Amino acid sequence: MRNVAVRWAGGKFAQDIEIAGHTLRSDEEVEMGGEGTGPTPHELLLAALGSCTAMTLKVYAERKGWPLRDVNVTLDGAPVDGGYVINRQIRIFGELDADQRQRLIEIADKCPVHKTLSGTITIKTTAGPDVKPG
Repeated sequence: MRNVAVRWAGGKFAQDIEIAGHTLRSDEEVEMGGEGTGPTPHELLLAALGSCTAMTLKVYAERKGWPLRDVNVTLDGAPVDGGYVINRQIRIFGELDADQRQRLIEIADKCPVHKTLSGTITIKTTAGPDVKPG
């Protein structure tokens, strides 16, 4: 997996994110004190789950030879009772029968990001080397 680098981007909360030459920005909503210059960290998390879900269904349908034309994934999330609840709605397009559609909904839970978020996550934090002024 490629490294992700995050650096301050100015403003109160904005962060520039670089991944293998791709750059994007994260910020907080204006209502939360940010400037709204990019998606929030939780929105990026939802985007990771949504894109992984759609990719997984595409690969599965192709492998089965099913006529899947498109998948739209809509997500929202919110803190609930000390945890976080993600609502994921999947719209499936194509000439698929009810059993195929149901199987794709089941396969959605097999996407790697879903498995990561549903499993045990360990975060190990270390300090990088100090940067000397000057």
